[in-house]
Amino acid sequence: MSVETLTIPTQTVAQSRIAELDFHNIEFGKIFSDHMLVADYREGAWQTPQILPYGNMSLSPANSALHYGQSVFEGMKAYRNAESDILLFRPLDNFKRLNISAERMCIPELPEELFMQGLEQLLRLDAAWVPPTAGCALYLRPFIFATDEFIGVRPSSNYRFVVFTCPVGAYYGQPLRVAIEPNYVRSAEGGAGYAKAAGNYGAALYPARQMQEKGYHQLIWTDAREHKYIEESGTMNVMFVIDGVLVTPAVSTTILSGITRKSVLQLARDKGIPVEERKVAVDEIVAAHKAGKLQEAFGTGTAATIAQIATIHYKGEDLELPALEGRTVSNGIAAELDQIKTGQIPDRHNWNYKISL
Repeated sequence: MSVETLTIPTQTVAQSRIAELDFHNIEFGKIFSDHMLVADYREGAWQTPQILPYGNMSLSPANSALHYGQSVFEGMKAYRNAESDILLFRPLDNFKRLNISAERMCIPELPEELFMQGLEQLLRLDAAWVPPTAGCALYLRPFIFATDEFIGVRPSSNYRFVVFTCPVGAYYGQPLRVAIEPNYVRSAEGGAGYAKAAGNYGAALYPARQMQEKGYHQLIWTDAREHKYIEESGTMNVMFVIDGVLVTPAVSTTILSGITRKSVLQLARDKGIPVEERKVAVDEIVAAHKAGKLQEAFGTGTAATIAQIATIHYKGEDLELPALEGRTVSNGIAAELDQIKTGQIPDRHNWNYKISL
């Protein structure tokens, strides 16, 4: 099977639902495009994929993913340029990370041609769903889950790969109030924290809800051993500008290697901004704030892109950060990244995968 020869049978919808969409008022993750890509793994091999109308799937009550959590996913975005081409941002990075997650969860490796050709044909079919509106995009959710009908703790023998899409606006509509988590743990060394596995997010919901009830949007997780070092936020990697230096925790087995994270760091280096990827102690952030050297804090992720942090809560105290208008590092990188994704400036790192219609 190759990109050139892969033929994907397609069943189109009788009538598109796109008339229901207001491109100027898009809520994140609530409206789904017309079609989805589906491929099954059976008898030791990935079968020919299909493009089907978006809709419910029938599952056995004994589906092993429901009981034992064998499920991994990715988040991606597609944009429209001035020539009405579709620009898919860094899809091969998502493909590689999906397979890294799959390996950790005992899920068979997905072929590149199935992933890339499937995405391209799906996006061609649902091209009208890619928003032309500034600040909006078409979000893609590839995921793989176990499909055995079996109650027993072992890797499944069968799997399903699905991609659906949805037009989205901003994930966060305001600067964030975050709280450093001193007790609960997202991931420990030797665990699956580096994998984009569904269970990682499910386990994080309870402590996140506790802080949301106190008025904070997200947590900043700390290390499992000492709760001394910052790791990542609930839906994002996290970065700080301390006295002109862009500082972020180094990726590890407990931290997701974010694609937006890598992009932001590359653009910062392009601009000559000093970058440090290392352990970041909570006490360092508190001390930098006290000394007036904590100039910026923000999260990076596919859904959020760059999400500004206005307040950091720690040990009963709210650390208020400088105004957003003066954040030259994150604001400049966010603007440049948006221009690259939408084809407004040259893509010198060849991050975009163009689909001409």
